[in-house]
Amino acid sequence: MSFAEFDPPERFVVGTVGPPGQRTFFLQARGGGRVVSLSVEKVQVTVLADRIGELLDAVEAAPGGGAPDNDPLEAPIEDAFRVSTMSLAWDTERDALVLECHDRDLDEEPEPAADEPQTVRVVLGVDAAREFARRAGAVVAAGRPPCPFCGQPLDPDGHICPRANGYRR
Repeated sequence: MSFAEFDPPERFVVGTVGPPGQRTFFLQARGGGRVVSLSVEKVQVTVLADRIGELLDAVEAAPGGGAPDNDPLEAPIEDAFRVSTMSLAWDTERDALVLECHDRDLDEEPEPAADEPQTVRVVLGVDAAREFARRAGAVVAAGRPPCPFCGQPLDPDGHICPRANGYRR
């Protein structure tokens, strides 16, 4: 796969595999009889959800009333690639959000033996974009709870808290 487009997707969600503290994050798009899963970092999901909300607010898109999608990712989950670079844009003619995910920075010089970059483009209406951002925030928040003293994630066995001079809490 060098390029896949979902315009619009039947479903576009973020989800995780694994227990808190060891989760792998995925973006998953379904449409046209195919499912594409892309692995991403937790921070990418957080920033993407924030930027989608900011973009929708900036273009004064009306709050959506779409149904929440809390279903799990579709199995089997095999990532097409790990997302390196994302771009986000607003299509004014269609009132739609356009997200592109790339396997590497497109400004980089490719290695001589490297294939062309892989790209997935997803076009979302306002309701679908707001629902994606809502779910992304919920998925990120469902991880390990923060330490009430230092804010770092708590492991099931506790953690060495810097605010407690290195004593395990």
